[in-house]
Amino acid sequence: MKILTDNITFTTQTQTDFVDITEDVREIVARSGVRNGTATVFVAHTTMGVAINHNEPMLVQDIARMLYRLAPVNDQYAHDLFELRQGARADGRSNGHSHCKAVLLGTSEHVPIVDGVLALSAIQSIFAIDLDGPRTRDVVVQVSGL
Repeated sequence: MKILTDNITFTTQTQTDFVDITEDVREIVARSGVRNGTATVFVAHTTMGVAINHNEPMLVQDIARMLYRLAPVNDQYAHDLFELRQGARADGRSNGHSHCKAVLLGTSEHVPIVDGVLALSAIQSIFAIDLDGPRTRDVVVQVSGL
């Protein structure tokens, strides 16, 4: 079995930023030499998520709006009450909403690799979604298989 682990690093531009990392993941899969296996895409951040969907700007806008409705920025989050936190150092960001959105999205996606190619449909893209930007972010991609 072959295993290759690599990082994709990028800087987001807005508070909520959908970054299409599909081509980066494809390049890592190609370098791995794995013909049949799995690519795991993982974000090691608590205010990010990963999703597979259609990269159509109006749909991306719809998904962002849905996330805002489910966890509005202007709601009250206990996480943002810095003065009440015990044993945790605040980074100065009121980002309780970002953590809640990240829970909805999840931190990883697994994509089958068949004959050396990601088994995505023609309209599927892999998004790393920053919910607390702009920031520099890392995504871990691990490819395993034969």
